[in-house]
Amino acid sequence: MIEEAAIAFDESGLVPCVVQDWTTGEVLTLAYMNREALERTIASGETHFWSRSRGELWHKGETSGNVQRVRSLRYDCDADAVLALVEPAGPACHTGERTCFHRSLGEQAVAVHEALPALARTLSDRRRDMPAGSYTADLLRGGPEAIGAKVNEEAEEVARAARDESDQRLGEEAADVLYHLGVLLAARGLTFSDALEELTARMSAGGGR
Repeated sequence: MIEEAAIAFDESGLVPCVVQDWTTGEVLTLAYMNREALERTIASGETHFWSRSRGELWHKGETSGNVQRVRSLRYDCDADAVLALVEPAGPACHTGERTCFHRSLGEQAVAVHEALPALARTLSDRRRDMPAGSYTADLLRGGPEAIGAKVNEEAEEVARAARDESDQRLGEEAADVLYHLGVLLAARGLTFSDALEELTARMSAGGGR
């Protein structure tokens, strides 16, 4: 747990807090905390901030319901910035966007760590809407057994690529496995995060293998 006394608040009594999604690693917002906001965050397990524009404390999601449950609080080497790893109940941004950082200077690009979360959200949308002409929707209509057979097929192809083909081909086939595995998880209402949570639990219990 973060050590409150160690935090170096600035001359205005504030410390910046970067809020990051616990399951996906995506940065959701940047806000500010004073000592009371930090204390309330620790005591309640949900993020509280200091509004510089309104000059008052605010509990994220108090009116919208989009609370952020804190899983971990960290601070940097100079103790002048806080990182809150949270499970968000809804969008972080007042515009309704998932993250406040939804605009780009220059070309929009998906970072590597964003690929699986973005894919999982797309697969969830396909499962909900089942649009005509969608390959994903066609797979989902086949059910878990048919999708599982496709995962087996893709796994054989990635093994063959590892044995006989180039590194590029191995990467391409591995991407196919990840995609089809994501569809299989989506068919059961799960996401990559469920598998990663299990992997993390195993690493915590056994320290890796």
